[in-house]
Amino acid sequence: MHCCPAQAYSAAFSIDLKIKCQIICSYLYSIFYYCFILLASVHSKMTSLRVVRSFVRVFHTHSAKLPCRPSHTSSPSHSSTHEISSKECFLSTHPPLTSPSLAPFPRSDFSPFLHFPKTCSIIGAPLASGQPLVGVDLGPAVLRAGGLIERLESDDWRVHDYGDIWFNHDKEPTRSVNHKSSTNSNEHSENNGYSHLLHSSTVAAANAHIAAATEAAAKKHEFVLTLGGDHSIGIGSMSGLLAARPDMGILWVDAHADINTPRLSLSGNIHGMVVSFLMNLENCRNEIRGFEWMNELPELTPSRIVYVALRDIDLAEKNILKQLGIRCYTMYEIDRYGMSKVMEMSFDSLIGRRQLPLHLSFDIDSVDPLFAPSTGTRVAGGLSYREAYYICESVAETNLLSSMDLVEVNPSLGSGVEGASEKTVNMAVGLISSAMGNKIL
Repeated sequence: MHCCPAQAYSAAFSIDLKIKCQIICSYLYSIFYYCFILLASVHSKMTSLRVVRSFVRVFHTHSAKLPCRPSHTSSPSHSSTHEISSKECFLSTHPPLTSPSLAPFPRSDFSPFLHFPKTCSIIGAPLASGQPLVGVDLGPAVLRAGGLIERLESDDWRVHDYGDIWFNHDKEPTRSVNHKSSTNSNEHSENNGYSHLLHSSTVAAANAHIAAATEAAAKKHEFVLTLGGDHSIGIGSMSGLLAARPDMGILWVDAHADINTPRLSLSGNIHGMVVSFLMNLENCRNEIRGFEWMNELPELTPSRIVYVALRDIDLAEKNILKQLGIRCYTMYEIDRYGMSKVMEMSFDSLIGRRQLPLHLSFDIDSVDPLFAPSTGTRVAGGLSYREAYYICESVAETNLLSSMDLVEVNPSLGSGVEGASEKTVNMAVGLISSAMGNKIL
């Protein structure tokens, strides 16, 4: 039986009014919940970023249950039973909060990119050829001896310690296809005119092995902890991680930007050129003999890295950072805004509302020499003890950290400071533990 136009209009008006009421109730529910979270944050000291994220999660969950506006072209008699997908819902206008590289179920509660139970792969990279000082190759050994593994196991991590990578410099990098690495004493003069570069083929070959190791561990959905060694190991560690997790964001905590290009570097030390190789600035992957294996791997984009704690930047590096628009928070910004605000801005820039894997590249020289004296490139005015720990604690709170490098611990340095090596090692082990979820309370 057909209904008259007046009855159809009345039915449509009733349905539309009901939907509007449900929408209004949904918004009121979200607002009240947001206020509750905001009040709770005063007591729990949550950052404003976490408060907003909590609100967004609740809003999305609740709004997904709402009925959607009936189509104007459908008859009133079918509007109440019309099934509409989430794409059609006029409230579902926000981008997804998930990443395609999420670990398959079951996921770790520490990070959605890791398997459950949470497992850490430790990769030792005792490379010292990226800089001129001896002793930094002892870094992985002293960190293990300092109780690193026991510390992680006490925090409920399963630890797979793969030992130190053996760098066979008589062979070519495992990723190399059609190039020949020079390994003799004349390697500098054979390097396409870059005669000032130190041990370039050694660093290239070593990092190819490091990249293979970190990529394999990341593809197992394990937390990848790489122990240096000097910071040149980052060429391999982060290249391998980017191959497994191409949407990864990097938080680079360092006194130095390490973005010199081979052409502009004054020292020739490759530990100061890591980011330029990751980004392939000035085509350095092909210009410098031995690094061609990197062409098979993704290049880091300027928007996927944020610097924290910079305080010793070369003039050429300043120009590069400005030209590329890379987000940098120097010690000046830390003094001006405070560590909490700097970390909040860093996460806003790197991840925003998205779920993306994070990598923490932590150079121990970012910490003031008063607290970490056994390192090769000490610069006064660095991070305080608590500032360094706060960085690691706040990274852990994101529940997105999936890998970390800890570099430049050199136990042979700092002889003028009593207990320098022990103090630096204890600091480094504590920072790793905090970044991987250890809390004061």
